[in-house]
Amino acid sequence: MSTRTGQSTRERIVLAATRMMQQRGFEGAGVKQIATEAGATLGSVYHFFPGGKEELAIAAIDQGDREFAGILADSLARADDPAQAVEACARSLAEHLEASGWTDGCPISATALETTGRVPAIEAAVARVFRNWQELAADRLRAAGFSEGDARELACTVINTLEGAELSAQVFRTQEPLLVAGRHLALLIDASRR
Repeated sequence: MSTRTGQSTRERIVLAATRMMQQRGFEGAGVKQIATEAGATLGSVYHFFPGGKEELAIAAIDQGDREFAGILADSLARADDPAQAVEACARSLAEHLEASGWTDGCPISATALETTGRVPAIEAAVARVFRNWQELAADRLRAAGFSEGDARELACTVINTLEGAELSAQVFRTQEPLLVAGRHLALLIDASRR
């Protein structure tokens, strides 16, 4: 069943879970709260996700992956030069984070931190997401002429640095950590070409 906005009940549930887990983590996102936020019944949540909260969390992680991958891909495509593209990506993340009131950082960080080593299925979903983001960055670097090994290592550094900078930006409530990270990643990419 779809709403006036065209979202099905399942889509609303997944989006509500994604937002709640982004801001509160896996433990802080209660199934009842998710149902309420989605305008759905508790029965609907369990109808679409018979595996319960864990199954819903994996769907939310996948949704967060699609959303962030879209931002990442769009940002990386903004400039022909990969160093400038990564700096533009950091700037875009900083602007998005500030526009959210410093609440909408990485869609999976909180969940990743509190489930690692405890919930294998969620841990595997999070690992898949990070690999996807690294691959997007590596693809951009390979397209600019970087070797396979350099592209993979730089992409790992880019994603890891942006993740940490985004967390710092949230804590300090300023774009500066992301902007600094973007500038220094650009310098690293430029230096790696030589």
